Amino acid sequence: MIPEGLPPEPEALPSPVLDSHTHLDIVEWDVARQIEAAAKVGVDRLVQVGVDVGSSQWAVSLATAHKAVVATVALHPNDAPRQSDVDAALGRIAELAGHERVRGIGETGLDHFRTQPDGRAAQEHSFRAHIALAKRVGKPLVVHDRDAHADILRVIDDEGAPGDVVMHCFSGDADFAAECVRRGFTLSFAGTVTFKNAPQLREAALRTPLENILVETDAPYLTPMPYRGRPNASYLIPVTVRALAGVKGVPLDEMCQAISSNGERLFGPW
Repeated sequence: MIPEGLPPEPEALPSPVLDSHTHLDIVEWDVARQIEAAAKVGVDRLVQVGVDVGSSQWAVSLATAHKAVVATVALHPNDAPRQSDVDAALGRIAELAGHERVRGIGETGLDHFRTQPDGRAAQEHSFRAHIALAKRVGKPLVVHDRDAHADILRVIDDEGAPGDVVMHCFSGDADFAAECVRRGFTLSFAGTVTFKNAPQLREAALRTPLENILVETDAPYLTPMPYRGRPNASYLIPVTVRALAGVKGVPLDEMCQAISSNGERLFGPW
C-alpha cells in the first residue's frame, strides 16, 4: 500500500488520533490511498489545510467527498504579498469559511523567513483579516509562525484572539510555549520535535499541558526521525505521537486519547 521510496508503515497506535495539519494535495500519491494508509495505523481523521484560494476550494471539495477529512481555508502568509488584489482573495476565503466541512481558518500568520520586509505589511493585513474572520464564523484560527514569535503575539493580542487558536508546527522554546498556553492556545507539534537538533521543542512539549497539545505532519514536509529528508504523509503520525509520549513521560494510550479529545474539541465531529 505504501509507495516505493516512502518510509515503512509504523506500528499502529492503541487508539485513534488525528493529523491536525496536512496537505494531501501535494503529497505525491493517490489521496484515497493516503487516507486508507493513515486509518490502518490509527490516524482516522485528517485536517486538510488551504494555503490560497485554489487549495482552499480543493480542501472543501475533498472534505465534502471524504468523511475522514475536514478542511481549513486561508491565504498562506507567504501568499498574501503576492496577491494582485489581496482583499478580493480574502473575500473568496470568507465565502468558503461558512461551509459546514470547513472547521478552521488557516494557515494564516506571519513568516519573517521567506517574506522580506517589503511584503510584511500585506502579510500582517492578511493575518488581521483572518483573525477577524475566525471570530466572525466561530472557528479555530490556525497560525503559521516562522521566525515571528513576538509579532504573532503582538497582532493576536492587538486584535483579540478567537475562541480557539492552534499554533501550527510549533517552533518556539519553552518560554514561548508558556506564553501561548497562558493565552489558551493549542500547540501542534510536527516531526520536528523528533529532530536531534531541536531540544528546545522537546522542552516546550514537556512544559505544555496535555489538554493543549495536538500532533501534525505538515505533509509532505517535516518527516520525523529516523526518516528525516524523505516524503512525509499522515500514516507517519504514530512516530511523532510515540516520541511525544516519551517526552511527556505518559502512557501512549493516554497521549492518543488527549490528542483525539483536543482535536474533537477544536474541529468538531468528523
